[in-house]
Amino acid sequence: MLTQILSGNFTLSSIIAEIIAVLVIIFLILPFHEWAHAFTASLLGDKAIKYRGRLSLNPVSHIDPIGALCMLLFGFGWAKPVPIDPRNFKNPKAGMAVCALMGPVANLVAAFAGMLILNALIFFAGSFMLTTAVGGFLITFLSFYISCNISLAVFNLIPIPPLDGSKILFVFLPDSAVNFFYRYQNIFFIVLFVLLYMGAFNGVLNTVTNVVYSGINWLAALPFNLLSGII
Repeated sequence: MLTQILSGNFTLSSIIAEIIAVLVIIFLILPFHEWAHAFTASLLGDKAIKYRGRLSLNPVSHIDPIGALCMLLFGFGWAKPVPIDPRNFKNPKAGMAVCALMGPVANLVAAFAGMLILNALIFFAGSFMLTTAVGGFLITFLSFYISCNISLAVFNLIPIPPLDGSKILFVFLPDSAVNFFYRYQNIFFIVLFVLLYMGAFNGVLNTVTNVVYSGINWLAALPFNLLSGII
């Protein structure tokens, strides 16, 4: 978003739509992402997690101010990590991997819901959506909301600490390697942002994001394609 503004490649309507989409993600979807981690941990045996104040959809419990600001400016950000105690799981590594995976899954569910709404609006009110300023605004809002959620899901699956993908990777690593990654995860976090700034992941992330976007779009459009065949 900041890049668009600095380059002048934007309209006032598109910027407002994107800002609203990001605010929805900050106050609704990031809490949903973190709640998914906490809820899964609770199901797997970490019953004490409800006393840590994170088994909630309340944004106040989850929002990280710096992460929210990065989300608003750059289109990607983070919330406060959920403190999970893997010692409460029957299989600590596998349990952490499942808990980690549920965060990106929450983003994909949110993206699918947005795509379903977008397809429904185009199917039932196509003329309005495609020819009016309000319709164009809604398309911009939903498209950016969907893209951000998919990007967040794909980004979080990068197997570099402290991202969710690293917890999935840890299932396949010996404990010594896992301890090493945890010990130096702050350094990995800095390296990650340097690599992102340099565009090291752009090609892979864009390719995977586009594939996931196409898949979600196909799935969300399927009922309306079937309905159009019946009508």
